[in-house]
Amino acid sequence: MSTDPFDITATGEYVPEPERDTALIVDGLFADLARFAREHGYHGDPIPELHARLIELEAADAARVIDEPARYNLRMTLALIVGYRFLLPFVGATASSAVVRRAFVEPVGEAVRESTRMLLDTAADPFAVMVATVRAREEHAFGRGFVFEHPVDDDTSYHSDVRHCFYYEVLVAHDAAELAPTMCEFDTNWITAIDPDRHGFRFERATTIGRGGTHCPFHFDRTINRGPDPEDPVSTPR
Repeated sequence: MSTDPFDITATGEYVPEPERDTALIVDGLFADLARFAREHGYHGDPIPELHARLIELEAADAARVIDEPARYNLRMTLALIVGYRFLLPFVGATASSAVVRRAFVEPVGEAVRESTRMLLDTAADPFAVMVATVRAREEHAFGRGFVFEHPVDDDTSYHSDVRHCFYYEVLVAHDAAELAPTMCEFDTNWITAIDPDRHGFRFERATTIGRGGTHCPFHFDRTINRGPDPEDPVSTPR
Protein backbone atom coordinates (compact mmCIF):
# COMPACT_ATOMS: atom_id res chain seq x y z
CA MET A 1 0.00 0.00 0.00
CA SER A 2 1.20 3.52 -0.74
CA THR A 3 2.41 5.41 2.31
CA ASP A 4 0.32 8.34 1.08
CA PRO A 5 -3.05 6.76 0.21
CA PHE A 6 -4.88 10.07 0.09
CA ASP A 7 -2.31 11.96 -2.07
CA ILE A 8 -1.79 14.73 0.47
CA THR A 9 1.98 15.13 0.33
CA ALA A 10 2.49 14.94 -3.43
CA THR A 11 1.25 18.51 -3.95
CA GLY A 12 0.95 19.80 -0.40
CA GLU A 13 -2.80 19.94 -0.89
CA TYR A 14 -5.69 17.60 -0.21
CA VAL A 15 -6.68 15.99 -3.50
CA PRO A 16 -9.92 14.02 -3.07
CA GLU A 17 -10.30 10.68 -4.78
CA PRO A 18 -13.37 9.40 -2.93
CA GLU A 19 -13.89 6.22 -4.95
CA ARG A 20 -10.36 5.03 -4.27
CA ASP A 21 -10.20 6.28 -0.68
CA THR A 22 -13.48 4.57 0.21
CA ALA A 23 -12.41 1.34 -1.46
CA LEU A 24 -9.19 1.31 0.61
CA ILE A 25 -11.17 1.61 3.83
CA VAL A 26 -13.99 -0.81 2.96
CA ASP A 27 -11.69 -3.43 1.44
CA GLY A 28 -9.38 -3.24 4.44
CA LEU A 29 -12.33 -3.63 6.80
CA PHE A 30 -13.79 -6.64 5.00
CA ALA A 31 -10.42 -8.35 4.57
CA ASP A 32 -9.68 -8.05 8.29
CA LEU A 33 -13.14 -9.32 9.24
CA ALA A 34 -12.78 -12.26 6.85
CA ARG A 35 -9.55 -13.33 8.53
CA PHE A 36 -11.16 -13.07 11.93
CA ALA A 37 -14.26 -15.02 10.86
CA ARG A 38 -12.18 -17.88 9.45
CA GLU A 39 -10.25 -18.05 12.70
CA HIS A 40 -13.59 -18.50 14.47
CA GLY A 41 -15.07 -21.26 12.39
CA TYR A 42 -16.32 -19.61 9.20
CA HIS A 43 -15.70 -21.83 6.20
CA GLY A 44 -14.98 -20.22 2.87
CA ASP A 45 -14.54 -16.60 1.85
CA PRO A 46 -17.10 -14.20 3.38
CA ILE A 47 -15.95 -11.16 1.40
CA PRO A 48 -18.38 -11.62 -1.53
CA GLU A 49 -21.22 -11.97 0.97
CA LEU A 50 -20.15 -8.82 2.79
CA HIS A 51 -20.06 -6.84 -0.44
CA ALA A 52 -23.47 -8.20 -1.46
CA ARG A 53 -24.97 -7.10 1.85
CA LEU A 54 -23.39 -3.69 1.44
CA ILE A 55 -24.87 -3.26 -2.05
CA GLU A 56 -28.32 -4.14 -0.71
CA LEU A 57 -28.10 -1.58 2.09
CA GLU A 58 -26.81 1.10 -0.26
CA ALA A 59 -29.76 0.54 -2.58
CA ALA A 60 -32.21 0.74 0.31
CA ASP A 61 -30.61 3.97 1.55
CA ALA A 62 -30.22 5.62 -1.86
CA ALA A 63 -32.32 8.62 -0.78
CA ARG A 64 -29.55 9.61 1.65
CA VAL A 65 -27.19 10.37 -1.24
CA ILE A 66 -27.83 14.12 -1.28
CA ASP A 67 -24.50 14.93 -2.95
CA GLU A 68 -21.38 13.14 -4.15
CA PRO A 69 -19.60 13.07 -0.76
CA ALA A 70 -22.70 11.47 0.79
CA ARG A 71 -22.41 8.56 -1.64
CA TYR A 72 -19.04 7.54 -0.22
CA ASN A 73 -19.75 8.47 3.39
CA LEU A 74 -22.86 6.30 3.22
CA ARG A 75 -20.85 3.39 1.84
CA MET A 76 -18.27 3.55 4.62
CA THR A 77 -20.91 3.79 7.34
CA LEU A 78 -23.00 0.95 5.96
CA ALA A 79 -19.88 -1.21 5.58
CA LEU A 80 -19.32 -0.80 9.30
CA ILE A 81 -22.88 -1.95 9.99
CA VAL A 82 -22.55 -4.91 7.59
CA GLY A 83 -19.33 -6.05 9.26
CA TYR A 84 -20.76 -5.73 12.75
CA ARG A 85 -23.92 -7.69 11.95
CA PHE A 86 -21.90 -10.36 10.17
CA LEU A 87 -19.78 -11.00 13.26
CA LEU A 88 -22.61 -10.99 15.80
CA PRO A 89 -23.50 -14.71 15.49
CA PHE A 90 -19.86 -15.68 15.96
CA VAL A 91 -18.70 -13.65 18.96
CA GLY A 92 -21.56 -11.50 20.27
CA ALA A 93 -22.03 -7.74 20.49
CA THR A 94 -19.09 -6.67 22.67
CA ALA A 95 -16.44 -8.59 20.78
CA SER A 96 -17.98 -7.73 17.40
CA SER A 97 -17.81 -4.04 18.19
CA ALA A 98 -14.15 -4.31 19.23
CA VAL A 99 -13.17 -6.34 16.17
CA VAL A 100 -14.97 -4.00 13.78
CA ARG A 101 -13.31 -0.98 15.40
CA ARG A 102 -9.87 -2.50 14.88
CA ALA A 103 -10.65 -3.60 11.32
CA PHE A 104 -12.00 -0.17 10.38
CA VAL A 105 -9.34 1.96 12.03
CA GLU A 106 -6.08 0.06 11.80
CA PRO A 107 -5.56 -1.22 8.21
CA VAL A 108 -4.87 2.27 6.81
CA GLY A 109 -3.79 3.76 10.13
CA GLU A 110 -0.03 3.83 9.65
CA ALA A 111 -0.33 5.11 6.08
CA VAL A 112 -2.60 7.97 7.16
CA ARG A 113 -0.33 8.87 10.07
CA GLU A 114 2.75 8.83 7.86
CA SER A 115 1.21 10.91 5.08
CA THR A 116 -0.08 13.47 7.61
CA ARG A 117 3.28 13.61 9.35
CA MET A 118 5.07 14.09 6.02
CA LEU A 119 2.64 16.84 5.07
CA LEU A 120 3.33 18.73 8.29
CA ASP A 121 7.06 18.04 8.44
CA THR A 122 7.65 19.45 4.96
CA ALA A 123 5.37 22.49 5.29
CA ALA A 124 6.78 25.99 5.78
CA ASP A 125 3.74 26.68 7.97
CA PRO A 126 2.24 23.40 9.23
CA PHE A 127 -0.73 25.12 10.88
CA ALA A 128 -1.74 26.91 7.66
CA VAL A 129 -1.38 23.73 5.61
CA MET A 130 -3.43 21.72 8.08
CA VAL A 131 -6.18 24.34 8.12
CA ALA A 132 -6.25 24.40 4.32
CA THR A 133 -6.55 20.61 4.26
CA VAL A 134 -9.37 20.63 6.82
CA ARG A 135 -11.26 23.30 4.86
CA ALA A 136 -10.94 21.28 1.66
CA ARG A 137 -12.14 18.11 3.35
CA GLU A 138 -15.14 19.87 4.85
CA GLU A 139 -16.24 20.83 1.35
CA HIS A 140 -15.15 17.89 -0.76
CA ALA A 141 -15.07 14.89 1.60
CA PHE A 142 -18.02 15.65 3.88
CA GLY A 143 -20.44 17.79 1.91
CA ARG A 144 -23.97 18.78 2.83
CA GLY A 145 -24.55 15.75 5.05
CA PHE A 146 -22.52 17.53 7.72
CA VAL A 147 -23.07 20.95 9.26
CA PHE A 148 -19.98 22.90 10.31
CA GLU A 149 -19.69 26.07 12.36
CA HIS A 150 -16.49 28.09 12.71
CA PRO A 151 -16.64 30.18 15.89
CA VAL A 152 -12.92 31.00 15.62
CA ASP A 153 -11.13 31.37 12.30
CA ASP A 154 -8.00 33.53 12.14
CA ASP A 155 -4.26 33.23 11.67
CA THR A 156 -3.70 31.66 15.08
CA SER A 157 -6.76 29.43 15.57
CA TYR A 158 -9.21 27.43 13.50
CA HIS A 159 -12.17 25.95 15.37
CA SER A 160 -14.49 23.79 13.32
CA ASP A 161 -17.53 22.47 15.21
CA VAL A 162 -19.55 19.67 13.63
CA ARG A 163 -23.18 20.31 14.55
CA HIS A 164 -24.71 17.58 12.41
CA CYS A 165 -22.97 14.30 11.60
CA PHE A 166 -24.07 12.25 8.61
CA TYR A 167 -22.31 9.15 9.96
CA TYR A 168 -24.23 9.32 13.22
CA GLU A 169 -27.53 9.93 11.42
CA VAL A 170 -27.07 6.77 9.34
CA LEU A 171 -26.02 4.65 12.31
CA VAL A 172 -29.01 5.77 14.38
CA ALA A 173 -31.37 5.05 11.49
CA HIS A 174 -30.02 1.49 11.41
CA ASP A 175 -30.20 1.01 15.21
CA ALA A 176 -26.42 0.88 15.35
CA ALA A 177 -25.52 4.03 17.31
CA GLU A 178 -23.14 1.94 19.41
CA LEU A 179 -20.79 1.92 16.41
CA ALA A 180 -20.49 5.72 16.34
CA PRO A 181 -17.32 5.85 18.50
CA THR A 182 -15.61 3.71 15.87
CA MET A 183 -16.19 6.42 13.27
CA CYS A 184 -14.75 8.94 15.72
CA GLU A 185 -11.76 6.70 16.39
CA PHE A 186 -10.74 6.70 12.74
CA ASP A 187 -9.65 10.33 13.13
CA THR A 188 -7.00 9.32 15.65
CA ASN A 189 -4.96 8.08 12.69
CA TRP A 190 -4.18 11.64 11.59
CA ILE A 191 -4.58 13.27 15.01
CA THR A 192 -1.65 11.29 16.43
CA ALA A 193 0.61 12.59 13.65
CA ILE A 194 0.40 16.13 15.07
CA ASP A 195 3.35 17.03 17.28
CA PRO A 196 2.77 20.47 18.88
CA ASP A 197 6.46 20.96 19.66
CA ARG A 198 7.50 20.08 16.12
CA HIS A 199 4.61 21.52 14.12
CA GLY A 200 3.77 24.63 16.14
CA PHE A 201 0.10 23.95 16.75
CA ARG A 202 -2.06 21.72 18.91
CA PHE A 203 -5.29 19.91 18.21
CA GLU A 204 -8.12 19.34 20.72
CA ARG A 205 -11.35 17.39 20.36
CA ALA A 206 -12.91 17.23 23.80
CA THR A 207 -15.92 15.15 22.78
CA THR A 208 -17.93 14.01 19.75
CA ILE A 209 -21.58 13.52 18.85
CA GLY A 210 -20.90 9.80 18.63
CA ARG A 211 -19.70 9.80 22.24
CA GLY A 212 -22.68 11.72 23.55
CA GLY A 213 -21.58 15.30 22.94
CA THR A 214 -23.75 18.03 21.47
CA HIS A 215 -21.18 18.56 18.71
CA CYS A 216 -17.70 17.54 17.58
CA PRO A 217 -15.17 20.32 18.25
CA PHE A 218 -12.15 20.12 15.93
CA HIS A 219 -9.94 22.87 17.37
CA PHE A 220 -6.54 23.79 15.94
CA ASP A 221 -4.49 26.45 17.78
CA ARG A 222 -0.99 27.71 17.19
CA THR A 223 1.43 27.13 20.05
CA ILE A 224 4.13 29.43 18.62
CA ASN A 225 4.20 32.79 16.87
CA ARG A 226 5.63 32.75 13.39
CA GLY A 227 7.47 35.80 12.12
CA PRO A 228 5.95 38.11 9.51
CA ASP A 229 7.52 35.94 6.80
CA PRO A 230 5.68 32.56 6.78
CA GLU A 231 8.73 31.00 5.09
CA ASP A 232 10.95 31.95 8.05
CA PRO A 233 11.86 28.69 9.90
CA VAL A 234 12.54 30.59 13.13
CA SER A 235 9.57 30.81 15.47
CA THR A 236 9.25 32.56 18.80
CA PRO A 237 7.37 30.86 21.68
CA ARG A 238 4.39 32.70 23.00
